[in-house]
Amino acid sequence: MTVDGTAAYSGLEDLPGLVPAAVRLARGQGFDYSCLPEHGELLRVLARGVGAGRIGETGTGCGVGLAWLSAGAHQDAQVVSVERDPERAALAAELFDARPNVEVVQGDVSRLRKYGPFDLLVLDGGGQGKGPDDGPIDPAQWLAPGGLIVMDDFSPLTSWPPRFGEAVDLPRLHWLAHPRLRATQVRVTPEWSALLATYVG
Repeated sequence: MTVDGTAAYSGLEDLPGLVPAAVRLARGQGFDYSCLPEHGELLRVLARGVGAGRIGETGTGCGVGLAWLSAGAHQDAQVVSVERDPERAALAAELFDARPNVEVVQGDVSRLRKYGPFDLLVLDGGGQGKGPDDGPIDPAQWLAPGGLIVMDDFSPLTSWPPRFGEAVDLPRLHWLAHPRLRATQVRVTPEWSALLATYVG
């Protein structure tokens, strides 16, 4: 049985930067939806590739994904994450208080846009188009040329078109077939994939 979310960090050691503190915060708050450690490793590598650019994230949660991004980000990179829940936003902001290049903003997805255009944009709490009240963002309005969108929590792609259960997975198809993106998926575990989409204008 695969363990997902915050529980997947049980027994792990040598986690980078503020990841252990963010995991402790998530556990203390009963927040179960932290990114997988394997996805966090991917975020750290991708953040490292941005250099002194701009990194954005939707859905801070308790800051686990943001901690992975921060661990990989250049000291001159601007890293901004938005969280709807006021209490979680305040706790995460306090966690990163000593990191001058990291900011947590309370609000919905729309509040993040003014910090762009982004070189790396992690859509984890809105903007993906996965839910009925969550329209997909327009890459042209959010990303710098060559900017990369990252989304997690997809089952591995094994056929075309992609499917979710018995139906075509329209949110995933939107990104994979978007005319202004070049997109692919990578497995971070045998059960879970991340979608990477580069904005090509």
